[in-house]
Amino acid sequence: MKNNIYSIILLCLFGPLACHSPNERQSDEAVGPGGWLKGDTNEKLDEVAHQLGGFSRTMVEVGYRYSELYWAGQDENWKYADHQIEHIIEAMEDGLKRRPERKASSHEFMEEVLPAMEDLVQKGDKTEFLEGFKSLTASCNHCHNQEGEEFIVIREPEIRTSPVRFR
Repeated sequence: MKNNIYSIILLCLFGPLACHSPNERQSDEAVGPGGWLKGDTNEKLDEVAHQLGGFSRTMVEVGYRYSELYWAGQDENWKYADHQIEHIIEAMEDGLKRRPERKASSHEFMEEVLPAMEDLVQKGDKTEFLEGFKSLTASCNHCHNQEGEEFIVIREPEIRTSPVRFR
């Protein structure tokens, strides 16, 4: 299974290079003679995995999507809110593949809290959504506490930084 994953990653990373002439391939910044991917295949794959990061990169995306979800609810832009929940789920699933040891602490968030938020978005009631969002926020903080990251405290957004607006 591990070799199949490596093969897929290699194909995605290096497959497009097969379409270039040898001179173009040599100038590629990633894999050329002076490129940042060095060593044998396993060393290169380890470096790519390092570049993808662990769970902290997942949390950056989830934090962005969390804020966008909040403002989507404020705007009653329910399609955009649904879009954000889908991407939170996707980011979390990808992060949990890289860091499966985080799965236990994320179980309630993934299996109960996010589905409840999806239901609230489908209802389209702003008041209920905002109450549910408080539970979402509490769940984030609970998970951080379980992971020994109690110093990472999540609060509802106060300042909108995205240019996305509805109406």
